[in-house]
Amino acid sequence: MDRASSFEDLVVWQKSHAVVLEIYHLTDSFPKSEQFGLTSQMRRAAYSIPSNIAEGFAKRGIKDKLRFYNISQGSIQELKYFTILSADLKYHDSKELLFNKINEVGKMLSGYVSKISSNS
Repeated sequence: MDRASSFEDLVVWQKSHAVVLEIYHLTDSFPKSEQFGLTSQMRRAAYSIPSNIAEGFAKRGIKDKLRFYNISQGSIQELKYFTILSADLKYHDSKELLFNKINEVGKMLSGYVSKISSNS
């Protein structure tokens, strides 16, 4: 079903991992008062995306795969909200750039899910 031999071969995983790295760099500049709040939540939402893609890739059954990919899609929406919130709080001015990257991952993941669903 998957032509990639590892989750690391998936372009959607690679792009989502790049978003995680960007979120970590961005949140380094957030106020210390947000360390256990928005910084932590934003990072968790970000790394949930590639980690669930990786876990879904390892599952054999299509239902299991789709469950993890669905969690990734939820985390994408969560990260989009945290991007809005942090921009509205004036913690950064990268909202549009981040939205473009996050949306790209979401579209790629939707396409991947459609592809593996139709192949099952």
